[in-house]
Amino acid sequence: MFGTAITLIVLLLHVKDSGPYAVVAILIAEFVPVTLGAPLAGLLVDRLPNRRLMIVGQLVQAGAVFGVVSVLDRLPLVLVMLVLLGCGTAVVNPAAAALVPVICGERDSTRGYAVVATGRTLGMLGGSAAGGLLVAALGTRDALYLDAATYLLQACLLGFVRAERDPRGTRARRRRGEAMAGARHVAADPVLRVAQVSLALAMAGVMIADVANVFYVVDVLHGGAATLGILHAAWMIGVFVGVRLAGRARTERVLLTGLGLSCCTMGAAMLVPALLPFAAPVAAGYLLGGAANGVQNVCNQGLVRSRTPQELRGRVFAAAGAILIGSNVLGTVLGGAVVALVGPRLSFAIAGAASLLAGLAALRALRAVGMTKPASVT
Repeated sequence: MFGTAITLIVLLLHVKDSGPYAVVAILIAEFVPVTLGAPLAGLLVDRLPNRRLMIVGQLVQAGAVFGVVSVLDRLPLVLVMLVLLGCGTAVVNPAAAALVPVICGERDSTRGYAVVATGRTLGMLGGSAAGGLLVAALGTRDALYLDAATYLLQACLLGFVRAERDPRGTRARRRRGEAMAGARHVAADPVLRVAQVSLALAMAGVMIADVANVFYVVDVLHGGAATLGILHAAWMIGVFVGVRLAGRARTERVLLTGLGLSCCTMGAAMLVPALLPFAAPVAAGYLLGGAANGVQNVCNQGLVRSRTPQELRGRVFAAAGAILIGSNVLGTVLGGAVVALVGPRLSFAIAGAASLLAGLAALRALRAVGMTKPASVT
């Protein structure tokens, strides 16, 4: 995530003069295969050894970043390389999520997800903070080479991991349409269905607020780059705290409650900038929102793990990830329209109200279905 944050900064700076459509294309190109390729990626995770699949995926990601360097001045080819990078991401993310319970044990898997989320948060925070400095010190191409090196390093480090989730020995009889089994499982299980819908709505709200953020800082708070940096740091520190808290959850009831409450908290946090347009309370709201975001991520992965049979986990994790990524993209697109229509302050109000209502609805629905057994998908 350290290298990923650097690459994002490098490419956004590189294409900014090409206009807003180029920026949007850079932001969503990697997400396309993660969303559309989820059934195939999940099927690979449920058919091949996960640790080795992660290594291959990270080598693909490293190759894609090297490819970006080679075509840096040709935007269409850069987008092709980012799509290839997303193909690696589409496989690596569900493989990692399915591998964590094998490494930590089923009982301690939520704690494992919290550890992974902590590493991702620290990496993103460090990369975001250092990205601009590294571009200035190393130049665009060398900064991208650094990102490629992080993928190669992680692939090498995975060579020292002894745990392996190898589904080949327990593979069920092949059935038509098995690539969609993950999506069917999410749709059939009442807990996962409610969880994914509420999270999707909350994440769409977050992205609307994210689009409004820069306009809010400049036009409402009358701040600049320093204010943006402080708010981003507050959010990431909140995420760090949230994932550590959520890592203590052990039972499904606690995970369900944590998910619903975190959606409500997220909504309340996004209402703060709308109601109190002053730097200090806004920073506090960002800290609270980041903590809620951290709890959401860990509780969601814990729920998917607890409600999914071992042989389906790759496909279900991929399907859940595709839903969240899709909501992020949709929220980003809607955010531009919402900010243009009502301005940044009201955009935060709309985003916060949507997340708060989603959280309240989730708590009510999860209370009714929370003790049901996971659905069986054939």
